[in-house]
Amino acid sequence: MGAPVLTDSQWPLWEVFTQARDGAPHEHAGSVHATDAEHALQNARDVYARRNEGISLWVVPSAAITLAMIKCLAETPMP
Repeated sequence: MGAPVLTDSQWPLWEVFTQARDGAPHEHAGSVHATDAEHALQNARDVYARRNEGISLWVVPSAAITLAMIKCLAETPMP
């Protein structure tokens, strides 16, 4: 049996957040493609922390992030 056929040529997208120092907020640094969370952390480290910038990394699947424009939220009636 052959290898599975991929319908997409890229791995899933992960958003990367870095923390510059203790007590500082995590800030969005960019994105990486990876097969899973561990792989995303390794890629994020290589891209966003290769010169020991910051003390902490978070990675989140892009698909898990929900976006809403504040103006739209303000116009939506509360139940």
